[in-house]
Amino acid sequence: MGISDRIEAFITELMKSDMEDDWLELKRNELASVFGCAPSQINYVISTRFSPQRGYAVESKRGGGGYVRIRRIDSTKENPVYEVIREIGGGIDYPTARNYVLYLTDKGAVSDEAARLILSAVSDNALGTAAQKDMIRASIMKNMLSAII
Repeated sequence: MGISDRIEAFITELMKSDMEDDWLELKRNELASVFGCAPSQINYVISTRFSPQRGYAVESKRGGGGYVRIRRIDSTKENPVYEVIREIGGGIDYPTARNYVLYLTDKGAVSDEAARLILSAVSDNALGTAAQKDMIRASIMKNMLSAII
């Protein structure tokens, strides 16, 4: 079992037993110390194994008093936002992103104001000439929708 697997198993076990208000709060540096690794390894595990596509919401605050908060998203509820997050994948073009946002506003899952903000953040104007803008757009959209859940 590699270090990433051990960190994931540890966090998953903590989530089963030590959650307050549905959120598990971790200190990156403390967890890195427990596993004898760099905090970036903790970031890697959290971003790859506790992502919205895998059914998790993550909040993060960097700095000395920083933390990572993780919670399981209840996928048993009919939640169109969760469904869209799973369907976005690794990249998304603007017309598809727009269609998803319109779908979410029609379902009442996203307010008109939130829809305008999301579309502004993932627009071609905002992303400019980024080489991988569809991948960046997908990441931005998933993170914004995760914040809504």
